[in-house]
Amino acid sequence: MLSSQISYQIIRSSRKTMSLEIKADVVRAPLRLSEAKIQKFVEEKQEWILKNLEKIQKRDAQKENVQKLSALERQHLQNKACVVIPRRVAYYAEKLGVSYGKITLRQQKTRWGSCSSKGNLNFNCLLMLAPPEVLDYVVVHELCHRKQMNHSKAFWLEVEKVLPDYKEARKWLKDNGWRLMEEGF
Repeated sequence: MLSSQISYQIIRSSRKTMSLEIKADVVRAPLRLSEAKIQKFVEEKQEWILKNLEKIQKRDAQKENVQKLSALERQHLQNKACVVIPRRVAYYAEKLGVSYGKITLRQQKTRWGSCSSKGNLNFNCLLMLAPPEVLDYVVVHELCHRKQMNHSKAFWLEVEKVLPDYKEARKWLKDNGWRLMEEGF
């Protein structure tokens, strides 16, 4: 499809809402939604799409200058994470009054952390490259899912109780996290 200057692919599924995937030029839409409504949606989001495409292009140009970690450096990060992250989890779990299951540390390409419904926590070892307040933000974020398994207002209030300035760490991760991911892979 072409909406003025934006081409995109439509992927239909049994979803109820539409979403955009900037990098893949994809619009995900409900099965029965008309192409006219999809095109109107894309046109309404055109400014946002173009802004984000420009951001991605700048990022892609900067990726060439990112120094990749060696296998030894990645192993060192993994070892460091095995010590640091469980300590931070224990510290913040006590502050929040929550329990948790198993902690798994991985070298992931797209996620910083996750919390399963059973309370198992996963963290990306590349967090060791981030400032300590960013690591703490990800730890608190995942532990708050032990109270709220969503990203509702109540969830963010839980995060804010422990880290009143969490938005700064969240913004740092949004602005700089891609660079850490590039270093690791």
